[in-house]
This record gives sequence, C-alpha cells and structure tokens, in this order.
Amino acid sequence: MKIFSKVEKDKIILSVLKFKDISKNRNDISPENEFLQTSGRVLNKDFQVKLHKHNKVKRVTNITQEAWIVLKGKILGKFYDLDDVLIYEDIFVDGDCVTIFRGGHELIVLEDNTYFYEIKNGPYYGVNYDKKEIKPK
Repeated sequence: MKIFSKVEKDKIILSVLKFKDISKNRNDISPENEFLQTSGRVLNKDFQVKLHKHNKVKRVTNITQEAWIVLKGKILGKFYDLDDVLIYEDIFVDGDCVTIFRGGHELIVLEDNTYFYEIKNGPYYGVNYDKKEIKPK
C-alpha cells in the first residue's frame, strides 16, 4: 500500500508491506526514484541471488528516509502529510515493514519487549542536525 500526499499529490509519504501480504512475487514497496529502496518476497530453499557487487554510483540525497521492520511485538505508527496533518495511522506487528519517504512520523510502542529494526539512508549527523519537532495540525 502506498500513501501519497494530499498537499502535493505526486509526492509519496510512505509505503506499507504487511507480513501477511508478502508473496512469492517480489513486491517493491519503494518507487524506483526514492533514496531508500525496500521490497519483500517469500523465498524457498535453493533460491539464490547470483554473486555480485554494486557499481560505484554517485548519489546525492537531500532528505532522510527510513524503514521500520517489526521483528516481534506491536507499534502504532502515525504519519503526517507535508503540511503536518495526520494522513495515516496503523498498528504494525511481527514482520510488518513501513518505509517513510517524507512527512512527519511518530512511533508508539504498544507492547513490552517489542523488537524492530530502523534503517535510514546516511550519513546520519545526530538528532540536533537531522530532526525537527513538529506540532500536528
């Protein structure tokens, strides 16, 4: 599922892939022009990605994007449009992945011992440089 801005209709805010929706077909949940690329797929024994490495390609990023992957537990994610208005919220559980491309967001843990990965493009210069608190409208 892809959620687009209501303010700038061509701007994607986030993509969601629920664990229950992962299939044998590769599901690219990031548009190809975004800095952070995520996908999901069910793999069977003996599946193999051929040995490879990536070419050096100069990439310039101008925004921090992130992905949350819930390993175990439950979190509430709230996501805000470019004008800081709530655009989407959902509860994420074991195996769910959300990729956040732009807009505001907050995470509220709903269960003790919730485990999740947070992945961002970098470099990361710290909270004082990289984040700005917003007030929802």
